[in-house]
Amino acid sequence: MQALITLEQHQLLNQLDIQSYYQKMQSNSIVMSYKGAASNDLLTSILAIAQTNLAEIEGKSVVKKRVFTILVEILQNIYHHFEEIEADNLHEDDSIIFILSKVEDSYLIITGNYVAQGDVIALKNRIDEVNAMNAEQLKEKYRERLNTGTVSAKGGAGLGIIDIARKSGNKLEYSFKEYSSKYSFFSLTVKISAI
Repeated sequence: MQALITLEQHQLLNQLDIQSYYQKMQSNSIVMSYKGAASNDLLTSILAIAQTNLAEIEGKSVVKKRVFTILVEILQNIYHHFEEIEADNLHEDDSIIFILSKVEDSYLIITGNYVAQGDVIALKNRIDEVNAMNAEQLKEKYRERLNTGTVSAKGGAGLGIIDIARKSGNKLEYSFKEYSSKYSFFSLTVKISAI
């Protein structure tokens, strides 16, 4: 049986950057964690392991499905950003960080990855916009994006952040830590109720 981390431990995330949090969490029993480079095969393996680990600790299939679906969306987003910065060889050993933990009656998906400085403001604005919406507004925004059919160069229609917020039912927590003039390290925390 996995030990649960406390809300107090999670609140350390507000005081530490995600890389420090990852180090701190290594001493606790969590559902799953990863720190390193990203590849499509690796993310497929991470998802398979996460699915197995969730099956062992979570009895409610609806919760397992919600956590897993959100996890897929988040890891796909991370991989697309990783492809963009891979050419600059940014600290491959910590290019992405991923933690899946259970805190009392919720799951937390905590991720970190490098993003281009030029993308920071747009990403921040997109998350702030989504966080300002209620469930009905998120649903409408999702439909609107689907209907416009605008697809980005990465193959998405800008639905990722909206979909993550819709399915989690919670506000998205995030931070940016400047790494260089070209990149910032982006941290995202998604809370999913297990009730």
